[in-house]
Amino acid sequence: MVLDGSSPLALKRRRLTTLNSMEAEAAKAKLAAVKEKFGRDLHVFETSSLSSAPSDVSNEETDDFYEFTAEDYYRLMGTKKEDKYLKTKKIREAEEATRRSRITKAVMRVRFPDNHTLEVVFHPSEKIQSLVDLLMKVVARPELPFHIYTTPPKRQVRDLTQDFYSAGFIPGAIVYFSYDIQNGDDAEAINSGPFLQEEIMALKGLDLISEQAEPIQSAPEPAPQVAVPSPVPQEPKPAERKSIKPKWLKM
Repeated sequence: MVLDGSSPLALKRRRLTTLNSMEAEAAKAKLAAVKEKFGRDLHVFETSSLSSAPSDVSNEETDDFYEFTAEDYYRLMGTKKEDKYLKTKKIREAEEATRRSRITKAVMRVRFPDNHTLEVVFHPSEKIQSLVDLLMKVVARPELPFHIYTTPPKRQVRDLTQDFYSAGFIPGAIVYFSYDIQNGDDAEAINSGPFLQEEIMALKGLDLISEQAEPIQSAPEPAPQVAVPSPVPQEPKPAERKSIKPKWLKM
């Protein structure tokens, strides 16, 4: 059956393509507006509850597991000692500069207690303070003090003058958000969220919509195949034998 442009199925597909295109354009417009306002591409998505709070996982390693032991120290110093004699300071600095130049971005993901994650890209040479400044603009309660931390083990990020490269946040890292408030009724209400402003929360899922902007095209139906009769095998003709007269036979 051949589908022309007036068939119900073709009309339905055209309407679906138009709606998808309109949604994709609206999603791109929202993402562009947020980028113009905050100067960066912001992405919001929801994570599973299992990965939201590492402290809730019962089988988390203890802090002793991550302690820097004397054995680790001597092994590290031994490696550095070998490098010291094999490479000059100038060579080591040149290699470090080369490694640093190859990394052009630091993808930071800030995970909130309500399982939402904010993703934003920085340059490795930017300071961690730039991430905190951005959070001040996008969180729902900017008047409340907060901090970010890494885990495991849980360690608050205090030196905001460090750049992302020096802090080890390259090519990307996950940090966790927490308000600095005392336990109580107000703390429970605040920690229940939402943590991001409504404008930022509206970005959730827009990336998937914008990626689906390609129009849906129906696959052409295969042309009917005409049965071609198989060739009839021809029997090989027997080779003609030439009569050869023996030399002794004379006529």
